[in-house]
Amino acid sequence: MKHLLLAATAAASFTLPVTASEPAPTPSPGEIAAAAPASDWIAIAPSDLLVMDLAPDAKGKPRRVVIQLTPAPFSQGWIGNIRKLAAAHWWDGTSINRVQDNYVVQWGDATEKKPLPEGLAAVPESEYVVSRTGAAGWDAARAMKRSAPIISDPYASSQALWGWPVGRGKDGELWPVHCYGAVGVGRNMSPDTGSGAELYTVIGHAPRHLDRNIAVVGRVIGGIEHLSSLPRGTEALGFYKTEGERTPIASIRIASELPAADQPKFEYLSTEGDSFARYADARANRRDPFFIRPAGGADICNIPVPVRPVAAK
Repeated sequence: MKHLLLAATAAASFTLPVTASEPAPTPSPGEIAAAAPASDWIAIAPSDLLVMDLAPDAKGKPRRVVIQLTPAPFSQGWIGNIRKLAAAHWWDGTSINRVQDNYVVQWGDATEKKPLPEGLAAVPESEYVVSRTGAAGWDAARAMKRSAPIISDPYASSQALWGWPVGRGKDGELWPVHCYGAVGVGRNMSPDTGSGAELYTVIGHAPRHLDRNIAVVGRVIGGIEHLSSLPRGTEALGFYKTEGERTPIASIRIASELPAADQPKFEYLSTEGDSFARYADARANRRDPFFIRPAGGADICNIPVPVRPVAAK
């Protein structure tokens, strides 16, 4: 009996799973962001959110797009204009006029005859970039023990600063870049830089060639599907030919102007913390189980700063 018991114990030892000694799977970038402590997330002020309500869809469902405006010191002349346009309710009754496949969705006054509010600034082309000395917080961010990782791409040495994808030139200039969902200011030929009344968002491959040629004033952080799924325009460059093709805009407001219960709430993962450093490394070097060969790198637009909605309390 003793020998039989030993034999049974030995046999059982060969059938035990070996998972207990196997290393845990490497977390994906999304899992790293989800596991970040609450202290690593930064709330976005309602005063920095632009809320665009489109006309309801064919089934009567509401369509809301939420845009985070770029932080200082970037594009502040145009953002000042955008705040004035929103306060004047200028976009109410305008429309989405252009949807170009793999490129942009554009909105504003299709007639180009609607008077603009008084007091809008004419912003010079020099404001497409900011100097290192003019970028408040730049030196402080670089001096931190764990600063945002530098990312090399074909266009510039780039990194995420203050929660934003930013290009960095050899001369120290900084500028927000055109990634998917970026919101820019439509303009005519140089030296015109646009007022901010005509805006677009990227719905395709990142058009980085536009960097430093057009002002980036925000990014869509909610409801991008209401723009990217619209029918493509029938005319050159994706413009709509008839009024019936356009999507009406019911209103555009700064979120802080809405009733408290209707204000969207979002937060982003701090780009100066350890969680973001690990997230960015995981995006550039995918080691989670699905991947066979890590790419070994990524451009700035392939490392989107995690943004998440905050449930109402």
